[in-house]
Amino acid sequence: MTEDQFLGNLYQRFPVTIEKGLGAHVWDINNKEYIDCMGGYGVALVGHRNERVVNAIKSQIDKIITVHSSLYSKTREEFLETLFKISPKGLTQAHLNNSGAEAIEAAIKFARKFTGKKGMVAMNGSYHGKSMGALSLTFNPKYRKSFQPLVEKVSFSPFGNIESLRSTIDDDTAFIILEPIQGESGIHVAPDGFLQDVRKLCDENEILLIFDEIQSGLGRTGRMWASDHWNTAPDILCIAKGIAGGVPMGVTMVRPDILNCISKGEHSSTFGGNPLSCAAGTATIQALTQDNLVQNADTMGKLFRDGLEKLKEKHNIIREIRGKGLMIGIELKFEVKDILMEGIEKNLLLLYSGRNILRLLPPLVITKDDVTKSLETLDVLFTNEEKRKNG
Repeated sequence: MTEDQFLGNLYQRFPVTIEKGLGAHVWDINNKEYIDCMGGYGVALVGHRNERVVNAIKSQIDKIITVHSSLYSKTREEFLETLFKISPKGLTQAHLNNSGAEAIEAAIKFARKFTGKKGMVAMNGSYHGKSMGALSLTFNPKYRKSFQPLVEKVSFSPFGNIESLRSTIDDDTAFIILEPIQGESGIHVAPDGFLQDVRKLCDENEILLIFDEIQSGLGRTGRMWASDHWNTAPDILCIAKGIAGGVPMGVTMVRPDILNCISKGEHSSTFGGNPLSCAAGTATIQALTQDNLVQNADTMGKLFRDGLEKLKEKHNIIREIRGKGLMIGIELKFEVKDILMEGIEKNLLLLYSGRNILRLLPPLVITKDDVTKSLETLDVLFTNEEKRKNG
C-alpha cells in the first residue's frame, strides 16, 4: 500500500521518499543525497537532526512527554523564559498551540474580544492557514471558494498601499493582519515605510496590529523577526513552523493586557505547551542565538541572491529575484514544474509558490558550499528550461 491510498489527494506530491536528514541535506530510501532548499516548507529552520534539538528531545522523552497546561511544567517555563528574551518589544505573554493556523485562530479570538469589534482586514496575497478562521483571512480564492461561507466581516486591501488600507478600515475594525514578507503568494517584501505606516494607522484608530511571522520569523530573513527590518512591533505575533526544530508547535505572543481579557476556559489547547515541544523549542532558540544562525541566514542569503541576480543576467526566463535572508523567491516567465522535477534528478529539492515562482527556504545552517552547488544546479536547470522553451 502507498501513502496516497491512505492520504487521498490532499497534497501536491513529489516523487521522492525521504529516509533521513542532517543539516541542510536529506537522503532518500536509495541513499541519494539532496541539498534541501525546500526545508520542510520552512520547518527545518535549524537544520535536520540539529544536535541541540535531538539531545533535548531525547532527554525530555526519558522524563515525561505530556503535561497539560492545567498543571505546571518546568520545561514549559524554561521555554517561555527563553522565548521572551527574543520577543518583540511589549509582547510578554503567550498562548502555546500546535501549528501556524492554530496560532492565527487564537489571535483572531483575542483581538476580537479585547477590542469588542468584529471587523478584520487582511492583505491581498495573504496566506494565514486553512482552518476556518485562518482561511477567512487568506486571500487566494482557490483555497476559499469551496468552503463558503467563511467567517464574516473580513476585508482585503492591497499589500503595500497605505491609502487603500486607510479607506478599508472602519469603526468596527478589530485588527489588521499581515505578513511582513508574504510567503505563499511568492515572497513579496513589504515596501519600506509600509509597516511603520500601518502601525501608526492602527494606533490612531484603536486597531490591533497582528504580524504573521510563521514563515518569516526566527532568523529566516537575517533578523530575528522580519519586522525588525522596519523597526516595527505588533500587538500580537503568530509564529510556528521551525520554532521547535521540526516538532509541531505554534505560539501566539501578545501584550499582557490583551491576554488578560480572556477568561479561563475561553481558549485552550490539549497538546499546546507539551514538554516535548517546549524542550525542542528551547533548544531551537538556543541554536538560533548561540550558533550564529541568524547571521548565517543574512550572509548566505546575500550570497544566494547575488548569485541569482547574476543568473538573471544570463537567463532570460528569470523575471525577478525577491526576498531577504534565506527567504527567497525566483519569479520566472514560465511554469516551474519541469524545473522542480529536474531539480530532483540533479539532487536539489526546491519549493514553489504558484505556477511560476520558485521559493527557497533552506535550513539556516546551509553552508557556502551548499549555496554554490545550488546556484550551479539552478544554472543548469534554467539552461535546460530555456532549451525546452526554445526547442
